[in-house]
Amino acid sequence: MITVKARFDGRVFVPEEPVDLPVGCELQIALPSPPSTAQANQPLLGLVDLMERFPANPQWPADGAAQHDYYLYGTPKKP
Repeated sequence: MITVKARFDGRVFVPEEPVDLPVGCELQIALPSPPSTAQANQPLLGLVDLMERFPANPQWPADGAAQHDYYLYGTPKKP
């Protein structure tokens, strides 16, 4: 299977690089679903989706956010 990056100009798909295919060759193009307007208006959903792809780090301290100065700079822990 070959992957080709292309742009849609409103009428046809235009490949971004040369493609070695005969003229008139029929293709099936699989298109991913475009993001819904709700997702497009909430860009942090993309970040949440990205974070969920990575496994949790069991070695990360449970109070890492509250005590970030302690873990980053070695300052005394806050009560």
